[in-house]
Order: sequence, then structure tokens, then C-alpha cells
Amino acid sequence: MKITLKDGSVKEYAESKSVYEIALDISEGLARAACAGQVNGQVVDLRTMVSEDCELNILTANDKEGLAVIRHTASHVLAEAVKHVFPEAKLTIGPSIETGFYYDFDHAPFSREDLDKLEAEMKKIIKKGEKLEKFTLPREEAIKFMEERREPYKVELIRDLPEDAEISFYRQGEFVDLCAGPHLMSTKGIKAFKLTSSSGAYWRGNSDNAMLQRIYGTAFNKKEELAEYLEYLENVKKRDHNKLGREMELFTTVDVIGQGLPLLMPKGAKMVQTMQRWIEDEEEKRGYLRTKTPLMAKSDLYKISGHWDHYKEGMFVLGDEEKDKEVMALRPMTCPFQYYVYKASQKSYRDLPLRYGETSTLFRNEDSGEMHGLTRVRQFTISEGHLIVRPDQMVEEFKGCLALAKYCLDTLGVGDDVTYRLSKWDPNNKEKYIGDESVWNETQGHIRQVLTELGIPFYEAEGEAAFYGPKVDIQAKNVYGKEDTMITIQWDAVLAEQFDMYYIDQNGDKVRPYIIHRTSMGCYERTLAWLIEKYEGKFPTWLCPEQVRVLPISEKYEEYAAQVEAKLKENGILATTDYRSEKIGFKIRETRLAKVPYMLVVGQKEAEEGLVSVRSRFAGDEGAKSLDVFIDQICKEIRTKEIRKVEVQEEQK
Repeated sequence: MKITLKDGSVKEYAESKSVYEIALDISEGLARAACAGQVNGQVVDLRTMVSEDCELNILTANDKEGLAVIRHTASHVLAEAVKHVFPEAKLTIGPSIETGFYYDFDHAPFSREDLDKLEAEMKKIIKKGEKLEKFTLPREEAIKFMEERREPYKVELIRDLPEDAEISFYRQGEFVDLCAGPHLMSTKGIKAFKLTSSSGAYWRGNSDNAMLQRIYGTAFNKKEELAEYLEYLENVKKRDHNKLGREMELFTTVDVIGQGLPLLMPKGAKMVQTMQRWIEDEEEKRGYLRTKTPLMAKSDLYKISGHWDHYKEGMFVLGDEEKDKEVMALRPMTCPFQYYVYKASQKSYRDLPLRYGETSTLFRNEDSGEMHGLTRVRQFTISEGHLIVRPDQMVEEFKGCLALAKYCLDTLGVGDDVTYRLSKWDPNNKEKYIGDESVWNETQGHIRQVLTELGIPFYEAEGEAAFYGPKVDIQAKNVYGKEDTMITIQWDAVLAEQFDMYYIDQNGDKVRPYIIHRTSMGCYERTLAWLIEKYEGKFPTWLCPEQVRVLPISEKYEEYAAQVEAKLKENGILATTDYRSEKIGFKIRETRLAKVPYMLVVGQKEAEEGLVSVRSRFAGDEGAKSLDVFIDQICKEIRTKEIRKVEVQEEQK
């Protein structure tokens, strides 16, 4: 048989050989470093026998797939350790993931002390160096095997497989786990690992199922790589909006209010207000008309739109259809309401396009396991809009929505941090959608052409469309690498029919309009979370809830400090004064920790000459300036929404 290697060279063998034996034949060093093989593109164990011509790549920890094998094996070692330390725990699943691995257990919550115990037990297992051996059983024997080991979740997984399936297991010493592999040859191949955290997770991701306990970990081939990653994780935790936002008193949550229902505190509310006023003013410049519509409606409305059939599980329903004459629901979106604004009077082709904008409070019944800080909540506010357009206007208006989104992203300083996704329907699950296949293919083609014409790089994702139309989703990752949708622009060629929307064309005929559903900046709460992490709390001056802090050197200069603060406020600058009887050095450090862009130190010279001594986050000590000059400079910075770059290190200030 002929084995074609990654570099194009060919090895010939007269008999079958394992991937490991081929690696050893190439070089002993490669065999020592090998984690797995890739046969004709499929990742396999090193123990896999090769018996015919193929393309073979020997994978090491330097390969993404090879590192995944190390991490998958580490998840099995974790599972064995849990069974040693907590024998009553039940096993479920434990895959490798992009940042490491996890394993879910039916068990009480794990503390950090528990994780430390498990790490110690894992080290013992790794040191023992048990070989991992694969074996298979027929389905019924596999079920009986796991029933005898009292692993009900494994039994459930096996029962979901075809009756004629051969079920694969891996044994390491006395521990056995249901698994398709691949795995390392022995546990000694795990060189560096760490259990990083634990959290709750529903069995199979369904909130109707049991709540399990998930342990996250990571593994690397070298201790230095692990140390570097753990340092990165510590830095990430410092930037996590869920931690930093609370420390900065931007938002909080309260158990008795409910999960996914954050409270914006005065500073956070001021930031959202600033963004909301900016967006509403910008939309008005671009021809948008404001609407204000109810927070709830009868189920009848959602039945017309299709949300009742396609989205009811994600809605907060008020009442029972079997008992109550009138069932209401909190709105998960604004579109049906704005359609009736449009329908309130007859429209001519000359009236279009009509651009409706609304700062909408929406409600979505998210699973408790999905909610996190401000990024995924049950009540949120969104810069929502709907454009009612003639078909011949659709492409240009869609481009206008993309231009507005890009303007918002660039102004916030995050335009380079996003990716664009064309979210398409899934033709294999047509029951999830409304509209004909031809309409879906046509509208998806239009969006693809628009993105291409504008030179916007994008990727396509099947099954991510709304039930009524394809869309462009503008995606961003949080500090942990999880991707969220920040802005959406949807092409809708079907809902006008559902709501009997029309306009009168130049021939006097009734014609169905097209609709664009879009956000200009997206959800305010999620955007705030994104900005906290992006800037580590050091926001551009125009966004800061406190832009200037005045610091009198002593009580003698408090009157002048008050005059400075008053004049700043007269010019629309968000300013406060620190009147505490503390040394000026302490006040400066406190202001720096509060991430205030500017501090104005005032003493005898400043009071006598009408000056302020300026210290900033950007350039450190900027020296003494007249108050009027400083006001002119900061007002320009705020007005233009400038994002000043930091010119000095924090410790130099």
C-alpha cells in the first residue's frame, strides 16, 4: 500500500500498519510528539490500522486537531478523577472545545476546593500512565454494560443510536467511558492542564431536562503554554463586563428581581442615554420617523405575523388560551406594531420609502443557562427600525442601513472588531420558515450581491435566518471568544402579504411593499457590555458618565472648584468635584481608578489666574490651561466623538 504524507512524499508497505508505526518509521521524534493521525482528512487514533492507499498526516500538539486530542483525553481523565473523589456522580458528556475541554456531571455544584482536589487526583492518574484502549460492543450489550455501571445518561445516549450500531468505548485502567475518540495512547501524554471553572448546564442544552454541573478545563503540550494561557485568562477576567461593570457601578442584578433583568445604575443609565440620544438624532438626520408603540399586544397580532407559531416559546405570554377570552404577550419585537402605523392611512408610491424608528423595549424568555450579565437578558432596549419600501428601492435602502450600521460601529471605535454574516434559511427544514423557496433564493442572492458590491467581507451560515427572511448579522466576540449578534439587517419580502400592506402605484394598482427590519446600533445593554470589555472601562470622553473631576488641593480652594464645576456644566460637560479632606495625591489616584478622562487640579495659582491644571488618561500631566481653553478643547472632543489614544502608561501618570 502507498501512504502519501503531508509533504507529498510516499511511503510503501507490504502489510497493514498502525498510524503510530508509520510515524515511528518516519522518525522517532515524530512518533514521540504524535497525538493522532489524519487519514484522508479524518482524525483517527494513533492505534488505527491503515490497510490501503491513503493520504496521511501525523498530528502533533502544534496542530489544532492534535491539541484537541490531548484535551479530549484530559476530559476522560477528569471524569475518572470525579468518579474516584465523588463516586455518586453520574457521567454525561465531555468534549474538547476551542479553549480546552469540559465534562458535565449529575452532581451537586463543585467548589474551587473541589476542583483543586480533582486536579490532584488527575495528576495521580496521569502519573500512573494507563494506556487508553478502544473496544466496541453491540448496542444491546452496550446498554447492559452501562446499566451495570449505573450510568443512566450514557444509557440514554446509546438508546438514541441505531439498533445495528457498534458502540465504541475507551478503557483506561478500571475506568471506562462511552466515546467515539480519538484519544492519546496513554494518560502520560497530558503534560500540562488546569481546571478553570465550574457552572450549571442543562442536560442536552434543554431547560426541561436536569441541571448538571459542568467543569471547564484546559490542557497544553507545555507548561509554559499553559502558564501563558492562564495569565491571559486573568487579564480576560479583569475585562469581563460582568465583573468590571459591577465594580464601576454601571449595573447590578438582584435575585428577588430576577435573572436576566439587570438594573442600570446612574452611570450606566447615563451612558445608555447618551447613546440613545445620539442614535435618535442620527436617524432623524437620515429621514427616520419616530414611533412609540405598546409593550404588549393580544395574541391575535402575533398570529398574523407568524410569531405565535414560530416564536411562542421565546415569548412571555400573559393568560391562558383555554381559560381566558383575551391572551396578551409582551412584545419580543416591534415590527407588527409599526406595520399598523403604516396601515393607518393609504400610501402612494410617492410616499415611499418610509423609515420608522423606535427605541424599543423588548422581552424574550431566554433560558436561565443562556443569560449572562448584559449580553443576554430577558428585557432589553434596542435601536429598532422598519423601512417600508418599493421593490425598486430595496437595494439602495438596504445599502443605506449597512452604511448607518458601519457609521455607528466606527463612531464607537469597534468597526474593526466585527464580522459580517449572511444568515440564510435551511432548505432541509422548510417548516421553520414562511415564504416560497424561490423567494428565499432570490432575496439571499440580492443580499449576497449587495455585500459583494460594497466590498464587505462576509461568510454564509445556513439556518440562521429569521423565519420570514434572510439577513445580515454583524457579529462580535466577547472577551471569552463567544460570538454574539450586535446588529441585524433583514430582507423581508413576505410579511407585507401577512398584514395586507400595500401602496398605490402610478397606475392606481395596489402593490405589496418590501420591508427591511434593522437595528442601527443594536441592543443598548449588549453594546454597553461590549464597550466595557473593549475599553476596559476607559471609555471615549463623549461616552463617559463622568468626564471631568475637579480636585481642590485644600478647603481654601473649594469655592473656586465649585465655580469651575458650574462653568463646565453650563457647557454640557459631565463634571463633579471631590470635596473630601484628603491629600491631593490620594484624590488623583482615586480619580485614575475611577477611569475619569480628565481631572482638573486647582490651588492658589489656578484660583488667582483663572487656570486649571489638567491631568488626563491620555497624556498624563498636560500642564496649566485657562479654563476657557480647556472647555473649548473638551467640547470639541465630545462634539466630534473623538477617540483619543493613550499616550502614556498608567504608572507614568
